[in-house]
Amino acid sequence: MDDLTTGVPVAIHLETQARQDGDTANYALDVDGQLVQMGGAFYLRYKEVNDDAPDPIPVTIKLASNGDVVLTRSAENRLRLHFSNGKRVRAHYQTPMGILPVETVTPMLQVRLRERPFSGEVNVNYDLYAGEQLIGNYKLRLQFTA
Repeated sequence: MDDLTTGVPVAIHLETQARQDGDTANYALDVDGQLVQMGGAFYLRYKEVNDDAPDPIPVTIKLASNGDVVLTRSAENRLRLHFSNGKRVRAHYQTPMGILPVETVTPMLQVRLRERPFSGEVNVNYDLYAGEQLIGNYKLRLQFTA
């Protein structure tokens, strides 16, 4: 198998669904990325091209050894969401006006990894809150193959 400590190229397919104020938006992305193993965690990195952003947005998804998933988008508004199955977890949304405290509640989190070929699936259903106010319900479906 390839040396995952130096990183291997992966093909990524990502689908997200966002439900806010009764409206549902779906988004799909196929992109090349890189998978790196550091310690017991895997880091999936790719650049998200967005019509609203002049430059590609670096995204990192950490698959922790305890089963948690951490998603970081490093755009002008830096977003760091932590998903832990069945738990409510504080997260950070950094805007030019300051840090907005948000929380994720993750009723469903599944991570499956396979060895040959090295590939994986990440399925997350989560609710995003600002204080006690529900911002929206989200589904993230990610597949990757080395």
